Amino acid sequence: MARPREFNEEQVLEAAGDAFWARGYEGTTTRDLVRVTGLTQPSLYNAFGDKRGLFLRAFKHYVDHNLWQRIERLESTLTPAAAITAFFGDIIERSLSDPLRRGCMLVNSALEATSDDEELRKAVASELTQLREFFLRCMKAGCESGEIPVTVSAEDAATQLLAILLGMRVLARVNPKRPLLKGSVAPALALLGLPSLRGRT
Repeated sequence: MARPREFNEEQVLEAAGDAFWARGYEGTTTRDLVRVTGLTQPSLYNAFGDKRGLFLRAFKHYVDHNLWQRIERLESTLTPAAAITAFFGDIIERSLSDPLRRGCMLVNSALEATSDDEELRKAVASELTQLREFFLRCMKAGCESGEIPVTVSAEDAATQLLAILLGMRVLARVNPKRPLLKGSVAPALALLGLPSLRGRT
């Protein structure tokens, strides 16, 4: 009979995810992972296979808890147009409040993925496709209800919003200034007939 695991898997994934998020996959050593998780190297490998297996699990944990839960909340509580604007406003605030300037683990992983790393590329592409689907759902619903004027196709708008999000996240890592981040998205929101950014943003 296999021995039960003697650690909290969610806590391990969060600790490992924080390390990968701050340093990237290549920059995070097994020694780093042992230190932040409190597990021995054999225990980590027994549970997750290897460093790559742990990274992919931590990556999925990150997007599920830091991205999709937030999107689900926005879509369930706001109108489609307001959900898009609130999403970008939240991204700006999160970027400005992070003293480590980590950006987004999803976007960082997209930049780190190499041509020979098919597994990571597929994982990142799948999540980015879901992000575009969020924008697409909102644009279609908003246009159908009349909340969003039809200026371009919902498909093109979703692609543009995804591209702006990726660029904003990269900017936030190297120059996290509110006017810069706001200026990267505000014109697109206006052109697409979406609500403007409010409050401090």
